[in-house]
Amino acid sequence: MNIPIRTLAVGTFAVGTDAFVVAGFLPAMAASLGVSPAAAGQSVTVFAAAYAAGSPVLATLTAKLPRRPLLVSALVVLGLANLGSALAPNLAVLMVTRVVAAFGAAAYTPNAGAVSASLVGPEKRARALSVVVGGLTIATALGVPLGGLAGRLLGWRPALGLVAAVCLLVACCVRAVLPTLPGNPRVTLRTRLGALRRPGVLPVLGLTVLGMAASYTAYAYSAPALAAVGITTPAPMLFVYGVGAIAGNLAAGRATDRWNALVVLRSGYALMAAALAALALLAATGATIPALVGVLMTAWGASSWCQTPPQQHRLIGIAPDAAALLVSLNSSCIYLGIGLGTALGALTLPAVFAVGAALAVLAIPLTAARTR
Repeated sequence: MNIPIRTLAVGTFAVGTDAFVVAGFLPAMAASLGVSPAAAGQSVTVFAAAYAAGSPVLATLTAKLPRRPLLVSALVVLGLANLGSALAPNLAVLMVTRVVAAFGAAAYTPNAGAVSASLVGPEKRARALSVVVGGLTIATALGVPLGGLAGRLLGWRPALGLVAAVCLLVACCVRAVLPTLPGNPRVTLRTRLGALRRPGVLPVLGLTVLGMAASYTAYAYSAPALAAVGITTPAPMLFVYGVGAIAGNLAAGRATDRWNALVVLRSGYALMAAALAALALLAATGATIPALVGVLMTAWGASSWCQTPPQQHRLIGIAPDAAALLVSLNSSCIYLGIGLGTALGALTLPAVFAVGAALAVLAIPLTAARTR
């Protein structure tokens, strides 16, 4: 893949680190703010909900803007919002800054995906999308564990300050390498949401919501959830989760191009259900087998992030003329699923692994929904 696409992926790395880094230092942040881990974890829910609601609105408002300044501005907003989060004196202020950060992320991620798809031919589209989404998966492999490490060594506030610095640095890189690209024709919000009426779109988007909810029921609460299986230091396990996420995302892009999206999705959901069910069984029995937990975390990561390339590929195949619009809606649904999963996780602690496994099982038959 060419340098602009890889640079866009670095931008999604910054977005992913910002979105998920809380999982690495959730207990410390909760203690500092004087709230429970479940309450602090709702900062992930608020971020995801604001992203899901803001993405179609921002896509409408910014449609005519040239792509390069739009992407750079989105990263700058994200960086400044993280500075605000780092300085937040209480949970209420933190929630506000997470909403602003979500708007920056919502303006960046779907446009980065659509731009990457426009820079290559149709035969390489899924791989280009997987590279850009790969920035999010690399963030789970490196950004989140490193954020957790920085949180333990420096404190959670300096850790968020480092995330802000990364966002601003990547904004400069995107400005330097991305070619000049025009904006798109203005599409009203009503027309944008009207794309949901296209045959086949709703089943795909509904599956995105359910699949991501299954993936993220436990993720924000991975520290207390892993403690139930005898893992008191979550950073190494979050790292192997991220390694699996990278492998699953890249393999999904190639497998979708070579075979078809449904094979990838069904295999991924089956693997996710098996991995989460096994973790739930370990938690229920009180067994402590670190090597097995590492394998299961890797499988969970791979299955979580193998979903996005085939789902985006399906949507673009349904309506190539509305690719940017549908990728934007899918991005909203990704974060809607993350928000719902995180909210459900707060309600079902400590049974989050079992709940995630049940949702993954439910997703398997829904892949058969007609998309034409």
